[in-house]
Amino acid sequence: MAQRIIAMWSGPRNISTALMRSWASRMDTRVIDEPFYAHYLQQTGYDHPGAATIIRQGETDWRRVVDSLLANSASEAVFYQKHMTQHMLEHISRHWLLKVSNCFLIRDPRRMLASFAKVIAKPRLEQTGLPQQVELFNYVCDATGEVPPVIRARDVLLDPEAALRRLCGALDLAFDPAMLSWPPGPHPSDGVWAEHWYGSVMRSTGFAPYREDHAILPAHLNDLLDECQMLYKQMARYCICEAD
Repeated sequence: MAQRIIAMWSGPRNISTALMRSWASRMDTRVIDEPFYAHYLQQTGYDHPGAATIIRQGETDWRRVVDSLLANSASEAVFYQKHMTQHMLEHISRHWLLKVSNCFLIRDPRRMLASFAKVIAKPRLEQTGLPQQVELFNYVCDATGEVPPVIRARDVLLDPEAALRRLCGALDLAFDPAMLSWPPGPHPSDGVWAEHWYGSVMRSTGFAPYREDHAILPAHLNDLLDECQMLYKQMARYCICEAD
């Protein structure tokens, strides 16, 4: 039986790791954590926490990464891939996306930037992953003639079961209640960067309740927020969950 390959495309400071935990809780699914990260850091030279270790232990040849992402496994029916959109540098071929089921996870830019700025004080637009997310989304739409599922972090946190049921339905997969919880602590599928980025997820046993906040951004991020909002709106209109 052919394995179902799901590529979930997200920007940073989203609930992408919690969502990976959720899919890993299914008995029929294996997951992979940000497979292009080592190549991204090698090519860009960004000084991310643990960058040297990530490059040394990861795969830096994007072609080999793609080959591994398309490799079929007879042991699990579903192969869930957690991807960061900013990792898809321009020279990486997009053709392989047509061989997988693509999904897109988005988050309100104000909340994303407020969180991101705690780690990278002056992020550039391309570091938010939003331009790449829109580009990848449009590529899939144009190449397939179909609109891939888009899901908002807010919707998942407000009602995890309802949102995950919709996502599974959009992927023509059965929802598994096991997706709603997971054991705390590190998981074998975590990338070597987990100690730097996954603190709150490691303490979790399920999706955290959604809490409204009105984060005040530093003034130097206001122009970036405007750019991010325009890109976010292009994706949000296709969200599979009910509108606000």
